[in-house]
Amino acid sequence: MIDNKRGVKAVILAGGRGTRIAEETDTKPKPMVEIGGRPIIWHIMKIYAQHGITDFIICLGYKGSKIKDYFYNYNLYSADVTVELRSGVTIHETQAEDWRVTLVETGLDTQTGGRLQRIKKYIAQDEMFCMTYGDAVADIDITAELAFHKAHGKMATVAAVRPLARFGALHLEGDTVDRFEEKPAEESGLISGGFFVLNPKALDLIDGDDTLWEKTPMEMLAAQGELQAYRHAGFWQPMDTLRDRMGLDALAQAGTAPWMTWP
Repeated sequence: MIDNKRGVKAVILAGGRGTRIAEETDTKPKPMVEIGGRPIIWHIMKIYAQHGITDFIICLGYKGSKIKDYFYNYNLYSADVTVELRSGVTIHETQAEDWRVTLVETGLDTQTGGRLQRIKKYIAQDEMFCMTYGDAVADIDITAELAFHKAHGKMATVAAVRPLARFGALHLEGDTVDRFEEKPAEESGLISGGFFVLNPKALDLIDGDDTLWEKTPMEMLAAQGELQAYRHAGFWQPMDTLRDRMGLDALAQAGTAPWMTWP
C-alpha cells in the first residue's frame, strides 16, 4: 500500500456525455450511473483508496453539478445528524470515507487531453500521479503498477488488459465451421485499460482543449519510448452500454464483483 503522505493523487476524467448509454445519462453524468446502489465513480475511488490513495481530482464537464452535489452532501447522507432548524446541523457518527476530493470544472466540450491540461495546476510538478476514466472497474493492483512505474523511470505507464470477446468465435476450415467457442477470452489483443500512472511532464504534450489524450500525446509518448505497459491479467470491464451496466450491477448485487476487494 502506498503512503499517501507522499502526495500520490488520482485524477478521474468524469466530464464526457456518455452517449452510448443514453438511457442512463439523459439526467446524470456517466460516472454517476449506479452499480450495486453506488455510482461507478465511487467504486473507482474505492479501488484506489484500498491502495492508500485518497486524494482525488475529478475533471467535470457534462452535468458536473450532479457530481458536485453528490460529494458536497456525502458526509451528511452517511451520518447520523441532528437538525436545529434555527442554528444548523450537527453531524454525529459518520460512515463517510476519509477522502479529499477536488472537483474541477474542465469545460463542457473539452476533450480528454484538454481536461488533463486544465487540472495541471493541482498536480505537484515533481510527483507522479494516477489517472483513469470514470466508467471502468478492475481488480488491478495499483500498488504494483506504481512500483512498476517507478522502476522503469519513463514518463507514462498504462495498464494493458485483454478484454473478453462479446460474441462467440467461429473457427473455419474453408467454409466449414470446425470449432465454435463461446466468448473466447484470448480472442482479442491487449488494449489500454485506462488505468495510467503519469509524470507531470507528460502533460506538456497536450496542446489545448481539443486534444484527445488517446491520440497525439499517447502516440508521441510511444514514439519517444516513454510509454510502458503494466500487464493486468485480472478482471477489467468498462461500462459502455446498458448491457454492461446491468452485468456489473448484477455482480455487485450478488456480492461476486471481482473489483470489490475492500472490506
